Amino acid sequence: MEKTDVIDSATSAIREGEGLDSSKLNQFLQDSISGLQGELTLKQFPGGHSNLTYLVKVGERELILRRPPIGRKAKGAHDMGREYRVLTALKPVFPYCPQTYAYTEDESIIGCPFYVMERVKGRIVRKELPRDLTYTPEQARKLCENLADVHIALHAVDYKAVGLEDFGNPEGYVKRQVDGWVDRYRQARTPDAPDAEGLMGWLVEKMPPDSGRATVIHNDFKLDNVVLDAKDPLKVIAVLDWEMATIGDPLMDIGNILAYRIQRDDPEEMQLLGFMPPELEFSQTRREMVDYYVNKSHLSFGDINYYYCFGLFRLAVISQQIYYRYYHGQTKDERFAPVIMVVNILCNAAERTIENPVF
Repeated sequence: MEKTDVIDSATSAIREGEGLDSSKLNQFLQDSISGLQGELTLKQFPGGHSNLTYLVKVGERELILRRPPIGRKAKGAHDMGREYRVLTALKPVFPYCPQTYAYTEDESIIGCPFYVMERVKGRIVRKELPRDLTYTPEQARKLCENLADVHIALHAVDYKAVGLEDFGNPEGYVKRQVDGWVDRYRQARTPDAPDAEGLMGWLVEKMPPDSGRATVIHNDFKLDNVVLDAKDPLKVIAVLDWEMATIGDPLMDIGNILAYRIQRDDPEEMQLLGFMPPELEFSQTRREMVDYYVNKSHLSFGDINYYYCFGLFRLAVISQQIYYRYYHGQTKDERFAPVIMVVNILCNAAERTIENPVF
């Protein structure tokens, strides 16, 4: 593994229809954050398929701005105030949260609520490793374990002690999640999307009770939502994209991350998804991942297949919501055109899991 000072700086010009009013934004920042000096410039991070992320530079100071996506939004989703609140509350006890600076619901500034936080410089690894970065099999496994350790540390936070006791209702969490994601899929289903009624019926019928343990859950914890130290790419230094965080059952959170894990023996269509670079993807099986969580967190999973199946379906719904915006012309981002294929693959995987349990 090579050490490097290269940072994740893959910004680009702002996409059509996603621009910001730089004059009003600059005034807001000057009023909200002390010590800003210099000209304001804006660029956009092209990654991600949900909330929009911008690099805001004022003189030499670099900030990150997060705002909701353009177009139809699922009820309760893309709440900038919730994202800002959880980051602010967790920062003192969970150092992987970026420092927050300002939040506003004043839509006269850029047309929607938004917040601003620090830019954490480091590595963000996506589907392919940068050419100057390599991992041995042992290092790849260690990185996966380090990711799990950070996730387990989040689940260990006393959410009441940091003022998040009303951030979510843990009682009945599993049922609300299942019922909610089923409803979201039906609301976002387009004519070319899978019917999935059999899958949704199974999830409702086989729903387990809450595990009895309530924690802060990220709800989208995965490799490309963390920042790695540029000089030590085995070390996680920040966790990003908290838009779906809440208080709930950690087993559901782990089921969600299982859905992002691909194995060598998965069907060919699953291999096409490639959520992580192959060097990392195949360093740890789903079973090994679950065993690691069990040993470190002392959680009892019960029916692991259910949580994995739910994670696959939930990821299919998120993909369908993204595709819905493209299908109806609410975004011109051509990255969204093939997302319907992802929806089909994930629904197929969930249905196979029902017929042939993998754990």
